[in-house]
Amino acid sequence: MSNSIPVPQTSTTTIVRNETFIHKATDLKPHLNTSTVQPQQMVEVLQDTNAMHGWLALPLHSAVSSSEQHYGKGDEFILDFGMHQVGYLSFSVSPVGSPPDAPLHLKLTFGEMPVEVGEPFANYTGWISSSWLQQETLYVDVLPDVIRLPRRYSFRYVKFEIIDTSQKYRVAFDNIQIQTVTSGDASRIVPLEHPDPLLQDIDQVSIRTLQNCMQEVFEDGPKRDRRLWLGDLRLQALANYETFGNNDLVKHCLYLFAGVPNHQGQVAANLFITPTLIPDDTYLFDYSLLFTVSLYDYYEATQDSGTLQELWPTAYRQVELALERLNEQHLPPHSDEWWSFIDWQEELDKQAPSQAILIYTLKRTIRLAEQVDPDKLPFLNQRLEDVTTATLAQLWDEEQGFFVSGPNLQISWAGQIWMALAEVLDAEQNAALMQRLLSEQPDIGLTTPYMHHYLVEALLITGDRDGAVKHLKSYWGGMLRDGADTFWELYDPHNKSFSPYGSYLINSYCHAWSCTPTYLIRKYKL
Repeated sequence: MSNSIPVPQTSTTTIVRNETFIHKATDLKPHLNTSTVQPQQMVEVLQDTNAMHGWLALPLHSAVSSSEQHYGKGDEFILDFGMHQVGYLSFSVSPVGSPPDAPLHLKLTFGEMPVEVGEPFANYTGWISSSWLQQETLYVDVLPDVIRLPRRYSFRYVKFEIIDTSQKYRVAFDNIQIQTVTSGDASRIVPLEHPDPLLQDIDQVSIRTLQNCMQEVFEDGPKRDRRLWLGDLRLQALANYETFGNNDLVKHCLYLFAGVPNHQGQVAANLFITPTLIPDDTYLFDYSLLFTVSLYDYYEATQDSGTLQELWPTAYRQVELALERLNEQHLPPHSDEWWSFIDWQEELDKQAPSQAILIYTLKRTIRLAEQVDPDKLPFLNQRLEDVTTATLAQLWDEEQGFFVSGPNLQISWAGQIWMALAEVLDAEQNAALMQRLLSEQPDIGLTTPYMHHYLVEALLITGDRDGAVKHLKSYWGGMLRDGADTFWELYDPHNKSFSPYGSYLINSYCHAWSCTPTYLIRKYKL
């Protein structure tokens, strides 16, 4: 990606608050489960060109009892909590030597990956705010003291730097621990005993990724954005149905989105939850449609007809708005705006994959209408026919055997994957499309686990079970080999430094849209 900020679909808009829906969402606010976790060891973080982002954490010794070690100005140490954690850090600090005659000046740096406690944050050159980089500077005036950080952090490693004490005293630390928080109850998960140890490991890391993103809402990432995004919600909900079964959390999130549409009835791409419910001013073609898809998935998982009845008008409205955006050829007009997400791929033309997502959504909307609003079926069936016919006539290139997109007739992985998922072609052609994609490998590829999920699912629905398993093990297994203990927001095996934000320091290394292997493994019995 370029280092410029994407231009969102924003406008002067009025939010129409549905207080009934907001009240229902509030009633469904989840309980947070807590546990206390202590660091496992002290580590040294060293530069290593063979390690992810060039940094490797090597164990020094046990960190269970660190109070016997004393630290003065310029000293530092790094603790490893053994695996990724989300919660609130606390510790005791005591003076050693003469009575403290000056405050303790302490800096704490938190890292999901070794690079974050190895590479100075002063090197950060990304275009999104550096305030997402996880660090604290403390002045402790009275010693001894017990420090409880009020801010929630997402990390495995924490670096303590003693900026200054005085010449007369040093400090010792004890009772260092984190109170973890999550709304995911691990006791509800049915253990998976998989004969393939790699798939077993991938399943477990997927679950931990999901669990650490399950807070008061399904957050996209507990380090950075810490928000409820629709694209992430859809995938988290699928994984949740196969693992934690916290279906009320899905329902909570759906009602939150439905509670604050704009004056046109469109749901925002993401929501801020505190200090009050506020929709972001970003509206995306594909994400709004995924609200409808998410309601369909929820109904399939729960058969909750009451929620379907209440949220159906909001879901239907997203489809109406998407259809209104189409031009006279029944296609989304080409646009250089950030009007549809699809993937963090700078060169991707969004027309074909967005059209496919519309078809994918229309088919599911028809199934919902059969349950709650059959009067809408003639309209929906006609529009599905119009859009599908236009897609085959204008986007399908018979000679090349691929769907094309935009004025340059671009062939992309995302376009073929979403067309396969939408089942625009018949079953035999659909399977051939996916095999041709794997064989010819167009230049406009995939950059996120979000789209790699849809690649695996497209292979599964077109009958290539072996190809799906191979890719799942290669891609998510690659993250494991590169040090993941939760799955990441971004992973390009061919460019491991990739960041759409201008710096891998700001990337999220526990990210919601990466959690779906547990869904794929369990749902499809891989």
